[in-house]
Parts: sequence; structure tokens; C-alpha cells
Amino acid sequence: MGSKNKLKRFKENETFPNVFQPTRAALVSSNFELKGRWRTSFFKNDNPLVLELGCGKGEYSVALAQKYKNRNFIGIDIKGARFWRGAKTAIEEKIPNVAFLRTQIELIDYAFSENEVDEIWITFPDPQIKYKRTKHRMTNIEFLKRYKHILKPEGVVNLKTDSEFMHGYTLGLLHGAGHEVLYANHNVYKQEGSPEEVTSIQTFYESQYLEQNKPITYIRFKIK
Repeated sequence: MGSKNKLKRFKENETFPNVFQPTRAALVSSNFELKGRWRTSFFKNDNPLVLELGCGKGEYSVALAQKYKNRNFIGIDIKGARFWRGAKTAIEEKIPNVAFLRTQIELIDYAFSENEVDEIWITFPDPQIKYKRTKHRMTNIEFLKRYKHILKPEGVVNLKTDSEFMHGYTLGLLHGAGHEVLYANHNVYKQEGSPEEVTSIQTFYESQYLEQNKPITYIRFKIK
């Protein structure tokens, strides 16, 4: 994507009512007005709140919002030029139950209050295979602590990935720390009984992985 195109998207994002781009300073100083008030201030309902972390183009968040109209969805990514597409689609197709937040995932507990979130989706994150990159792995111990803080006691996390490494790393970590694995599958499109919300929605990259016969893995778990 050219820098001209990126600038155009950044400018357009600023006009979208469903896009929020707080500064790091505003988040860290607890000056973000939507923290703890996403339902009342933006969605104007009391429906469950679901986050997609690292939402990319936002197509998964938008598709979930279309499918589950009685839930609220927020796609989160630091790259606003990417989720511009999802935000624009939601406006064009009048999908009121999805929003987008531009921030780093490590600041997530500054954007949401304790027990505010019902469910988290992590879709196709960078597995950060090199050992030095462990701290950026989105299911590491530090990230799980942040998720636990904002999730309700019965809240769940979904990890969908094409990376066997990420799948195995996460399963090992969850079992080792005594978290509750509700469901795990090494190949959701080949094994019967896969949850419908996992197989009925595909991201752009996911459909490419499937064309290459790459298995898509999935874990659903609770953080204890």
C-alpha cells in the first residue's frame, strides 16, 4: 500500500464514528473516556462485549457482528490503515454492533475495565517463533494476565491460527499453568464437531492458507 493511500485511510478513519484512536498517554493516564463504558456510551445496550485482537483488515470482526447481532464486537489493531476496510464496510452496510480501536495489544487493560469483556478472539497472530520474540507472543503469560483482568470470571479466549508452533506453545502453556482448555483441534476443517462460528467465518489470509492445504488450528480456553 502506497504512503498516499495510507494517509488517505488515516484521514478517513478520523471521520468514522466507529473508530477510536486514543493516544498512548491518554490510555496510560486513564483518560480514555470509553474505558468501562463501551456498552453504555458507544453501543447503547447491555449485550456481551467481544474483542478481536490483531484484527488486521477487520473482516472477522465485521462477519461476527453480522452473524451475532445481539453481541458487541471491537476489532483492535495498531495498524489503522488495515482496519479502515472493516470500519468502512460496517458504516456502508449499517452494522451498528462493531467498532475499531487503534492501540497496541499490551495496552489493552488501559482501554477496558476489570470484568468488562465477555470474550476474546485472537485470529492468526504472528507466532513470533524466535526465542527473543517470546515477549510479543500473544498468548504468553503476561498477555494472559492482561486478558484475565478485563475478562469476566466466566469469560473465554479463542485462538485460531495456521501455526502449529503457536497452537502447541499455547496448549503447553495453558496445561502447565492449570488453565481450563474447553476445546482444542489441530485441523478444524477436517475434523467433525468443530464449532460453527470457527469454520463459517474466514479471513482473507485464512482462505489463502486453505487453498495451500494448511491446517487451521483452534483452541478455546478459560484463564484461571
